[in-house]
Amino acid sequence: MASPLPIVYLALVVALCLHGLHRAVLVWTAWRFRALSAPVGALPADLPLVTVQLPFYNERDVAARLVEAVVALNWPPERIQIQILDDSTDDTVGGCEAALRLARQRGISVELLRRSQRQGYKAGALQAGLATARGELIAIFDADFVPEPDFLRRMVPSFADPQVGMVQARWGHLNEGASALTQAQALMLDGHFVVEHTARFRAGLWFHFNGTAGLWRRSCVDEAGGWSADTLTEDLDLSYRAQLAGWKFVYMVEEVVPAELPDSLSAFCTQQARWARGSMQTLRKLFWPLLSSPAPLKNRIEALLHLSANLAWPLGLGVALLLPAVVGLPVEHSLLRALVDGPAFLLSTGANVLFYTVARGGKLDLSAILRVLLLGVGLSVNQSRAVLVGLLGRRGAFVRTPKAGDRARSYGPEIARLPLVELALGLWNLWGLGVAVMAGRWGAVPFLVLFSAGFGWVFWLGAREARASAGRLLRPAPALGRVR
Repeated sequence: MASPLPIVYLALVVALCLHGLHRAVLVWTAWRFRALSAPVGALPADLPLVTVQLPFYNERDVAARLVEAVVALNWPPERIQIQILDDSTDDTVGGCEAALRLARQRGISVELLRRSQRQGYKAGALQAGLATARGELIAIFDADFVPEPDFLRRMVPSFADPQVGMVQARWGHLNEGASALTQAQALMLDGHFVVEHTARFRAGLWFHFNGTAGLWRRSCVDEAGGWSADTLTEDLDLSYRAQLAGWKFVYMVEEVVPAELPDSLSAFCTQQARWARGSMQTLRKLFWPLLSSPAPLKNRIEALLHLSANLAWPLGLGVALLLPAVVGLPVEHSLLRALVDGPAFLLSTGANVLFYTVARGGKLDLSAILRVLLLGVGLSVNQSRAVLVGLLGRRGAFVRTPKAGDRARSYGPEIARLPLVELALGLWNLWGLGVAVMAGRWGAVPFLVLFSAGFGWVFWLGAREARASAGRLLRPAPALGRVR
């Protein structure tokens, strides 16, 4: 009896190729509409009151830096309100006292809101802040972002159109060059902001607020139902609810707000797992409203493709599990043999090479792209688990992403990874590589090399990080010395 494994493998590879094809379509769309840009208007004579919300939860390493940047915004003091939404259990706000004193000296209204319970996490904090927010526009910054002084003057003119409900800026990177890990993250984010957001916005498709570095029209937030805590991606959820209600969004690719990239694998996995899990929860929540909406079909299709994009993680993991077993089997069907023996590698990875090349303005940086591909392989275990939990409808806690700021990181990782599974998968694909070479299946070699190297690299990064963390814990405290 013929093994069913090649058929299952075929289905997984075809699905991965379709995911790659979607990325290629986004690249083509961004190129097709490359001459378009966000409409540039003028600041109104009567500047709107802007409420700047700063949601904090144990951010003592970076909070002061953000408050200082917000106080320095080039906007009339009487037309700005700063809300510090502090759910912290530490001295986060205590480190911001100097910046807060400066704000009050300049006549800027500062409101500190502390909740007795962290109900609803970030979404709950943002919604609670709206009860006393006085601004017509609401700006939101996560703790690790540093807006430039002219941020509001560049973003607010887009609200001249009364149908515009949200304006999003592009994320920049404060610490891109810190390590190979941060370099890979920077390129991944550039792909999202330079290709995906640009393509969707310029083609008239829907896109989403990224949780920070953007402004909302208060009436848009209210009309869309406000911030909801029933998913871990409250930004994604509110974005699609607002656009389903008829609001328009604007993306300012030229306006870059630098932010800190997670500087450790554990912190990065925490962030990525939350995003993957939340996107699946949002897909469950909005699938039928999107499907049944009277909005243009192209918008609904792209929205569903966007919300389901994280399904590529378990698809890739399935290919990594099956390929070593399939590569040694006799495959008689020519199509199956072709897919098992290599062309699928070109189809599924070629689109990603194109995607990230365009993300860097046409610069082909093979070393950076290779790091992204390896990281993508190694993350598939972490992400597949998050996708599955999200599809099952389990909400879970909003786990913050640890940040380093200008000092050594004060908070440790908050997610349990599965390093032994990554090691086992790396060894499994390394064994499959040997089988492929012995069987003369040279077309399967690129996949197997990528899989074994990707799982191996991520396992090594995690092991090195764990060893360094253990060393810090075991290192004796420095002697205090004698008091003279």
